[in-house]
Amino acid sequence: MSHLSRRQVVRAGLAATAAIALHGGAAASLFTVLPAQAAPGKPETTSVDLGFIALTDAAPLIIAKEKGFFAKAGMTGVELKKQTSWAVTRDNLELGSARGGIDGAHILTPMAYLLTTGAISKSKQPVPMALLARLNTQGQGISASKEFLAAKLKAKTPNLASVVAKKNATGDKFKAAVTFPGGTHDLWMRYWLAANGVDPNKNADIVVIPPPQMVANMQSGTMDVFCVGEPWNERLVNKKLGYTVAQTGEIWKEHPEKSFAVRADWAKAHPNATLRLLMAVQQAQKWADNPANTSELAKILAQDKYVKASVEDLLPRLQGNVDYGDGRNVKNSPYKMKFWGNNASYPYKSHDTWFVTEDIRWGYLPQGTDIKSLVNKVNRSDLWKAAAKANGYSEIPGSDSRGVEVFFDGVRFDPNNPKAYLNSLKIKAMK
Repeated sequence: MSHLSRRQVVRAGLAATAAIALHGGAAASLFTVLPAQAAPGKPETTSVDLGFIALTDAAPLIIAKEKGFFAKAGMTGVELKKQTSWAVTRDNLELGSARGGIDGAHILTPMAYLLTTGAISKSKQPVPMALLARLNTQGQGISASKEFLAAKLKAKTPNLASVVAKKNATGDKFKAAVTFPGGTHDLWMRYWLAANGVDPNKNADIVVIPPPQMVANMQSGTMDVFCVGEPWNERLVNKKLGYTVAQTGEIWKEHPEKSFAVRADWAKAHPNATLRLLMAVQQAQKWADNPANTSELAKILAQDKYVKASVEDLLPRLQGNVDYGDGRNVKNSPYKMKFWGNNASYPYKSHDTWFVTEDIRWGYLPQGTDIKSLVNKVNRSDLWKAAAKANGYSEIPGSDSRGVEVFFDGVRFDPNNPKAYLNSLKIKAMK
């Protein structure tokens, strides 16, 4: 056998392994026998259109582009396309790049499941997604108008029900803004309200506002509280228009947040390209999580083509320094955004189980949803492991479950028994 033909055989074997990884089965065990630095085979395409929203947690995709990680992985034609809202992201994922949309995105984790079931697609038809990585944990916030400074709203606010009732008595219903129905910010907001005795469906008016428009809408009086990612909570404080009620990590420490997902049909057609994209994103997450790079990260994100915010709005909370705007000032917060540390990038199926369960709780998905089957279909932790091994990384969790999770109100979520969790909740709106 010639040297050239031997190389071709190895390449073909790697490509086949990547293809098997894409379809599950024995993917993980197959990759464990490969050399640590073995890369997937030649990419079927070097081009892909990926969407992102102007948020700090889009950093892994932005850094993968700006610092050359995509190019290094052989994906030289990656185009990052700024989306104006999560609704636009949804619509463009449904279209796909072949019809002028996008192939993948920085996405609200539950959207991958809502699209796959067809619950949110315009056509009402399933748009199967492959969730490849978690982009970050923590780093979001619930903020309130300065009108409520005297109420001293925090994570645990025993008097929240009376504050909301007082507002509702004026004839102007208490307005809570979120970024997308059934998305992470919607779920954090609903969890916070319900845990403090406020039924979000009966006692509040949940309104949807795109992330970059949150602060302007607060200034115009469109809402009383909002939940969004950074830097928009920080900007609200810097403009002295309101204050941070709670960092979302105070509600659930090290909670999962955004994800990197691609259309399942794109991943199936491009198994090697998919793994190469994922390798680059993982490398970018490691870079972004390094404190030595935080100042440069803020400068890159600040550009108009990305987040379009000042470094002053971006840097403090990336560093873990939080001025709540109500007298509280925390340095080195344990609730700051993480991109890689403590397995932040790993897409735990247990976490996706919670997201699907919460979407059932609030009626975004039917009670009869087969949670386990849906999570296994969408969550591609097998591909994450394959990419990590190809990168030579040793930080690979041994389980798809992080175990029982405990929320700020003492409620526990056992991913092995989501029904018990649902039954324990007093406030819900299931269909």
